Amino acid sequence: MTPRLTMTRRIVQLGIGLFLYGFAIALMIRAEVGVGPWDVLGQGVSLTTGIPFGFVTNIIGLVVLLLWIPIRQKPGIGTVFNVALVGPSAQLGLWMLPEIEGLALRILVFAAGLLLLGIATGLYLGARFGPGPRDGLMTGIHHRYGGKIWVVRSSIELVVLSIGAFLGGDLGWGTLAFALLIGPIVHVTIPRLMVPAAVSGESVETPEPSPDVTVP
Repeated sequence: MTPRLTMTRRIVQLGIGLFLYGFAIALMIRAEVGVGPWDVLGQGVSLTTGIPFGFVTNIIGLVVLLLWIPIRQKPGIGTVFNVALVGPSAQLGLWMLPEIEGLALRILVFAAGLLLLGIATGLYLGARFGPGPRDGLMTGIHHRYGGKIWVVRSSIELVVLSIGAFLGGDLGWGTLAFALLIGPIVHVTIPRLMVPAAVSGESVETPEPSPDVTVP
């Protein structure tokens, strides 16, 4: 594949991935069985402030991005677009999707949202434009201060989950399912959706698979 075609694919894949990421979050929110840690925080802040969830997602992403400064983490184009696009796409999804009735249907909607989130993560990380702000915070702290990556990730998510639950975010069994399943899903999707180097010898950095979101 030529460099031009590779770049075109990367840009298109990034845009589609980030849009689907936000829409996947909206599906899981509508399921009302629990969401990922960062989205529990987003819901809690939204309920407390009255600011729509999608805009809260933008604000949290921007605040997390500012936390990159002391750990000397440099954002990529994908990082900036993640902050800008995931929130609006989630808000659009919440506007489009109706309230879900019945537990069985809510479980199916949650499962669809979780699977879509895994695919979206593979798309936007596979575009090789840099991680989202939450993933970057995790890897930046790990590289700056050391420690096992899973300990850093778990510590961050425990803090945001606790704050979000205290503020009234949707903490449920879906939150546990998210924590257990998103890792194996993106372990499959990221390698398969990784855009290959256009030129032999071009460095291809494989991002850390992690739910930004998470959620985004």
